[in-house]
Amino acid sequence: MINRINLIFVTFLGVGYTKPAPGSMASLLTSILFFFLFNYYISLKYFFFLCLFMVFIFIYSLYAIKAVENKFEKKDANQIVIDEVIGQSIPIFLIEYVVYLQSQSFGSDFYLYLLSFLLFRFFDILKPFPIGYFDKNYKNSFGILFDDVLAGIYSLIIVLLVIKFF
Repeated sequence: MINRINLIFVTFLGVGYTKPAPGSMASLLTSILFFFLFNYYISLKYFFFLCLFMVFIFIYSLYAIKAVENKFEKKDANQIVIDEVIGQSIPIFLIEYVVYLQSQSFGSDFYLYLLSFLLFRFFDILKPFPIGYFDKNYKNSFGILFDDVLAGIYSLIIVLLVIKFF
C-alpha cells in the first residue's frame, strides 16, 4: 500500500506516465497550479505554510524515490517527476515573495511564470555545471532531486534579474 502511495507521489499523480516529455508536463502543471493558487487563494499566512509544505515534499521525496526506484528500468526514470515539481516551485515561490514585498499581495504576472517555466526547462535539459555534475555523479534520490533544485535556482536568478532590470 505504501509503495503504491509513493509511486503515485513520485509520478505526481501519474503525470510522469504522460508522453512525450513527462518532466515538461509536470513543470507546466506545477506552474499552472501555483499561478491559480497565488492569484486567487494564497495570503501571507498560507504562504509560509505552503513553503513548509514544499520542504516536507522535498524531504519525503528523498524517501519515496528510494522506495520505488526498483519499479523502473533506470535510477532517474522519466516517470519520476516530483523533482520537476520541486525544482519548478523554487523560482515561483521566490518570485511571488518578491512580488508580495513590492505590492503587499501575491499574484505575479503570467509572463514571469512563463519565463520561469522556460528557464527551468532550459537548465533542466541542458544541465550546465554543476547541475550536470550532480545528475551524472549522484544516481540516488538526492542526485535526482538536487539537479532540479539547482535548475530552479538558476532560473530564479535570471527571473530576479529580469524583475530588477525590466
